[in-house]
Amino acid sequence: MIVIRRKFILLMILIATIIPLVFFAASKKTQNVDSTPIEKTQEAKFKPKNVPAGSDSTYEMNLTLNQEGMFHLDSSIVIKNTSEDPWKNLVFYFIPNLFTKERYSHLEHPATIQFNEVTINGEASTFELEGDTLTIPLKQELQQGKKINVTFDYQFTLPSEGKRFTKSLESYYLAQFYPMVATYRNHKWNKEGYRFDGESYHTAFSDFKVKYTIPDDYTFVSTNENDKSPSDKEGTFEVKNTKELFIALLKDPSVIEKNEGNVNIRVFGLDKNKPLYKAISKEAASTLTYFQEHIGPYPFKQLDIIIDQQGMEYPGILTAPSISANPSAMEESLKRTVVHEIAHQWFYGVISNDPYHDAWLDEGFAEFATMLYQYSNSKEKVPYKLMYKQVEDLKPLPVNLSLGQYEDNSAAYIYGKSNTMLWKLFEKRGGKKEAERFLKSYYKMYSYKEVNTQEFVRFAQYYFNFKDQKAFKEWLEL
Repeated sequence: MIVIRRKFILLMILIATIIPLVFFAASKKTQNVDSTPIEKTQEAKFKPKNVPAGSDSTYEMNLTLNQEGMFHLDSSIVIKNTSEDPWKNLVFYFIPNLFTKERYSHLEHPATIQFNEVTINGEASTFELEGDTLTIPLKQELQQGKKINVTFDYQFTLPSEGKRFTKSLESYYLAQFYPMVATYRNHKWNKEGYRFDGESYHTAFSDFKVKYTIPDDYTFVSTNENDKSPSDKEGTFEVKNTKELFIALLKDPSVIEKNEGNVNIRVFGLDKNKPLYKAISKEAASTLTYFQEHIGPYPFKQLDIIIDQQGMEYPGILTAPSISANPSAMEESLKRTVVHEIAHQWFYGVISNDPYHDAWLDEGFAEFATMLYQYSNSKEKVPYKLMYKQVEDLKPLPVNLSLGQYEDNSAAYIYGKSNTMLWKLFEKRGGKKEAERFLKSYYKMYSYKEVNTQEFVRFAQYYFNFKDQKAFKEWLEL
């Protein structure tokens, strides 16, 4: 997930030439050089471990938008307790609340939210809403293996200056717009407070069924792989085993479509720059082909790219900044942003991790895959020495601290240092070709599983036949 906002655009331009975002002071001696990657016939001996979510959820939603910009959402969620503990309450992320006048007073056009009803198994329930944490007390504990049905009925409007959950001119971007069930682990709900400098929400793979009704002059773009353009004004769709749901309602967009193998790529833009959209479409097709060949299959039949918002990934869809709205985002930088966000379809969308406590596992891997694509296409040598040199002034912090543990510049570690250290593993162990084989094996092992730092180390130690963990101690807190 690109958490670096527009203030990092210049850094991304630098990356697009040769250097990763920012790097750390790395030793030039490679650990365990005599180790060799496992024979691929031995992979069957390794048993990947999934980090359990503790909760399992199925969502049904009915979403409508009227001509005045008011949304209505009726959401029903069946939640199963898959943890070892009985639950006394339910905890959800409810990020829209952060953009209301009460929580974010400087917004000129804040969000509004009006709850009509919250129920538990059909009975009206009380709830607490503090920041982005929505808590519902349970009259009876929910035991392990048992299910409960929760419904939310509310109206809302979007803020004009929100972060991802926002209205831009006359288009609407519904990111994290619904109550999202948190994961449960270590005998508590795994829910951290919202942060503007990183992705602080973490949800399990879930199933979604959505019914929608929108005004005639909007195009519906979403996680659904069967969306049409121009879109239907009402319809129903389902997506399964998916991290989250994203919906955009675009007013009079331009669209470029391109079929690449088994995937339909659609590039949407609002400033009518069709030559740019064609260039982005071509880059996306090349990226998709490379990643499918060298990592694994893309999980949807369609990939949507919206050129209007800050860089961000969602299942089956991504956003990237408009050059007209942000002149510093030059075309090559924009292309690189798109490649990075496409990489997240594998590292976040299929291989999951907690982005608050282990952000490097999707951001670092997305950066690594982005560079691998670029250097494999250009046939350039990977600038290992330059990467190490550029990080000499960084504090010697590990890359896998929780977001709240970095005093500042967390992106330098989560994006830059982690990417550099992943490359270091391959500097004297097969380079780009071995990196491709590693990613393919990693993806095969952990598709639709959640990984943490400890599990990554366990896999890498096995893959490289490392006798110890020395190769990781200088950049990971173990």
